[in-house]
Order: sequence, then structure tokens, then C-alpha cells
Amino acid sequence: MKTTHTFGIQFIIRTGKKDKDTGLVYARITVETRRIEISLKKTIAVEEWNKARGMAKGFSPEAKKFNSYLEHVRSQLTDAYRELQINKEKITPENIKALFLGDSDEHTLIELVDYHNTTQTSVLSPGTMKNYRTTKKYLQRFLKSKFKSSDIYLVQINYKFITDFEYFLRNYQPLDHHKPIGNNGVMKHQERFRKMINLGFRLGWITQNPFDSYKLSFRKVDRGFLTEKELHNIETKELGIERLQTVRDIFVFSCYTGLSYIDAINLRPDEINLGIDGQNWIFSKRQKTNTKLRIPLLPRALDIYKTYRRHPKSISRDKVFPLFSNQKLNSYLKEIADLCGIKKNLTFHLARHTFATTVTLSNGVPIETVSQVLGHKSISTTQIYAKVLEQKISHDMEELRKRLK
Repeated sequence: MKTTHTFGIQFIIRTGKKDKDTGLVYARITVETRRIEISLKKTIAVEEWNKARGMAKGFSPEAKKFNSYLEHVRSQLTDAYRELQINKEKITPENIKALFLGDSDEHTLIELVDYHNTTQTSVLSPGTMKNYRTTKKYLQRFLKSKFKSSDIYLVQINYKFITDFEYFLRNYQPLDHHKPIGNNGVMKHQERFRKMINLGFRLGWITQNPFDSYKLSFRKVDRGFLTEKELHNIETKELGIERLQTVRDIFVFSCYTGLSYIDAINLRPDEINLGIDGQNWIFSKRQKTNTKLRIPLLPRALDIYKTYRRHPKSISRDKVFPLFSNQKLNSYLKEIADLCGIKKNLTFHLARHTFATTVTLSNGVPIETVSQVLGHKSISTTQIYAKVLEQKISHDMEELRKRLK
């Protein structure tokens, strides 16, 4: 490890946008070509500041006291630099700053993560909060692996920390049954990490945002869906086991309504009422985005609703369907896929894709209507879910041939 570095300390002032006559004093630490600034939380009139020498002008008692304080700060920063040298620790501007601030009011990464998760609990959905808690676990594993520590000061987080965390996620080998994290999974963790760092920046806990130069790189993924034949096979399959029949029916209900797992499992009977056309509609809200849902019930979905609205397990929880956890439901769907000879990875979210693709768009429903029914805020989101099927292309072109004749 390199033991000698180009090390420098400079005092500067910065004025605000409105007040150009007074400046806030910063200590700028430079190691090699990297630098960081620490707000000393002291102000001085611009006309009283010697920019060239980085100190107060004159020899008044006030100027002498001010400059004495600056020299004391310089001494402490130099001591922090030497301590890192003696302990053979990595010498960076961030580490010098962290050592200088010591046990002051400097904030830590886990403190920020906990603050975010606490304040957002009533704002974000339980599913989203679960994802943030998972990101926290990976950050803690990374800190333990990389720094042999359970926490780190926010001032120590830089661009390299972010890219090292990305490398850690890409190469992390789970000890349980879970698969390694794919590219988009890594990017989702980085997206949540960035949101928390942005919060720290807005709170004033950090003065420079290390994510400013970092770009998320999601890869386009083909969304799976069931074909008309596969959906029919699932609908008509004699399963013989009550739990599988119930899970199948909830899944098929979602295929004909586009509801996500959480919105389907929490659907209440009083959220199904007569719509503008005199037919039964779902009047609800998406838990994920709090957007309104207005969904006409197609005949197959209506039949399933009538079957379960008086089910004892539904009545006991005042919901349309009995309760199944998402994990259990997906596990049972894999059993159903095997019984139906479907090779696709059958998960509950596949129902939402199937609704967008096979049930609506392929039957000529305009994408604007599908977007509204799905509760999307923009059509671009719907376009990710939806595919134009070869069958639909063939039908449309046949209609064109007839018109051209």
C-alpha cells in the first residue's frame, strides 16, 4: 500500500445565491487528485476574507481568533492524515474527513437507511418496503465483506463505493435456494440505494452526491404470458385438490381483470358494484401506486367472484378470496403448471401480463383502455407488459387484404 501521498488542506468560502456578501467557510482536503470539502459551519464577510491565503484579513482580535481556529482545524486534519499513515489504513479524503469528524454529528449509512425506512413506511406499500429492507441486508453484507464493519460514515461513500457494491451484488452467491441476482435485480438494489442517498443529500447529511455520475443500466426483458390455449388448459383442468382449485381460480380471475396479487387478495366485496353500463365493475385502488382502478368484470371473472363471495374463508376476512401468501400461491401455481403440461415459469404476475396481452390487446382492445384498466400512469408502462401476438397480426393483415380487394 502506498504510504506517501500528495496531501493538501485549503480553506475556501462559498456564498449563497441570495447573500453574496457573506461566505460559509469550508476546509478542502486533497489527496492526490481527489478532494472533498467539509463545512466548518462558520461564516465571514467576503470583504474580510483573504482568498489567496485562505484566511481572514488583518490583525484585529476577531481576525486573529478566526485564523487561530482555522490553524487548529488544519492541525486536526493533518493529525487524521498521519493516523491513517501510522495505522496503514487507506488514505482518502473521505477517510480523513470521517476521522476528523469522529463522534460528532456525522451521519452513517445505516442511520440513513433506517431513517428512510421508518419515514416511508406509511407512504410506500408493504411490498415495496420489503424490497428496501432486502437492500439494507445486502448493504450490511457488503459492509461486513468489504470493510469488516457494520456501518460506515456517509462521507466515506463515493463513486467507487457504489461500483464496488454493484460488483458485490453481481457476484454474490446465495447460500439458500435463491438464484444469483441478475442484472435488473442488481439495478433495482442500486435504484433503491440511490433514492436513500438522494434523501441524505436533501437532508444535508452529505454535501456531495456520489450517485451524480452513476447511471442505472436496466436490460429490456421479454414479459412472459399465457397463450389462449394455455389459459384454456388451466381454466378447464380437473385438479381434484381444493387448495389448487382455489389458487387456480384466483389466478384466472386476475387473468381476466389484470389485478396484481396484492390487489386481488385484498379485494373486498363492497368494491364490486354496478358501473355506468349496468354491469358489475371493480372500483378499487392499486396498493402499489394508489391510482384508481375501474375494471368491468368479464363473464369468467364474474363467475369466479360469485363462486367465492360466500366462501367461509372469504367471509371471515371480509374479502372476495381466501388468504394465500404470494410465496405459497406461486408455489402452488408451479404444481398447476406441471399438471397442465405448461413449461413456462407460472407466477401470479404472469396473470397480469396475460390480461394485457392475450385477453385484451390481442382481442382488439385499444392500448389506452388497457392502460386505464391496469392502473398505469402512462401508456409507456403498458407497452412494456403488452405484446402484439402473431395471431393478431395475421387477423389484422387478413382484414387489410379484404379491404384492398
